[in-house]
Amino acid sequence: MSRAFVFPGQGAQTIGMGRALAEAYPAARAVFDEVDAALGEKLSALIWDGDIAELTLTQNAQPALMATSIAALRALEAEGLGLEYASFVAGHSLGEYSALCAAGSLTLSDTARLLRIRGRAMQEAVPVGVGAMAALLGLDFETATAVAAEAAQGEVCQAANDNDTAQVVVSGHKAAVERAVEIAKAKGAKRALILPVSAPFHCALMQPAAHVMAEALAAVPILAPSVPVVVNVRAEAVTEPDRIADLLVAQVTGSVRWRESVLWMERAGVTEFWEIGAGKALSGMIKRIAAGSTTRAIGSPEDIVAAKS
Repeated sequence: MSRAFVFPGQGAQTIGMGRALAEAYPAARAVFDEVDAALGEKLSALIWDGDIAELTLTQNAQPALMATSIAALRALEAEGLGLEYASFVAGHSLGEYSALCAAGSLTLSDTARLLRIRGRAMQEAVPVGVGAMAALLGLDFETATAVAAEAAQGEVCQAANDNDTAQVVVSGHKAAVERAVEIAKAKGAKRALILPVSAPFHCALMQPAAHVMAEALAAVPILAPSVPVVVNVRAEAVTEPDRIADLLVAQVTGSVRWRESVLWMERAGVTEFWEIGAGKALSGMIKRIAAGSTTRAIGSPEDIVAAKS
């Protein structure tokens, strides 16, 4: 049996996430304390007792979700179920930073600061109202890509997230994304809907944020990961530190190739996927991609007890 640890992306945030882990495991509490110190503010107070609208702001959600994931990992490690039992790590969009932190490529403090920078840069790259994202359900990736190309009409419209066998997210200019929704429906999509997001992530409109991240990542030491990291834009494992920064920059404007990443890990022998952190969104995707695999979500002390049994 080969296992992969996978880390969720934006959208999984909830008020109170990680609190029970921090109360049960000193190592998990230490993660939130270190992230608070790195950012110079009590992000943990927002996560546990704040307003969901404020937590959902990209600059807050990204470091908050990473902190919750790493806290869950530290709790697992305290119970003897750490990365020594994982053949690969991977993460969805910002979750790739969590994966790199988990594998020791980035320090926790650097990861928190990078995600704060990334969140702000992605939010500021495009004025509010100019861009949009939409989920196309029931279309395969090739059809969804063709829909995006047809909808562009001189504007930006790209397949941003290849999430699973029947869920592709497109991103770009608002009018082009709205055209994509109508075209997708005409091509037989089960559903096509505009997503409640604050910016058009993972498309060419994010180029200003890519420049910001190139500068930020150049100032941070990146080590070889202790476990190979399956990266979003390549859908394959990478271990070379000099490639990791380049691929993180490319990820800002590039597609999240999650379906291909899961299939790559399945071909590499992974039969069990543990989703580390908030929510169960990745587990649902993985079940649709790799039907023969098993999934387990690790986000609470009860989940860790169940994993030990």
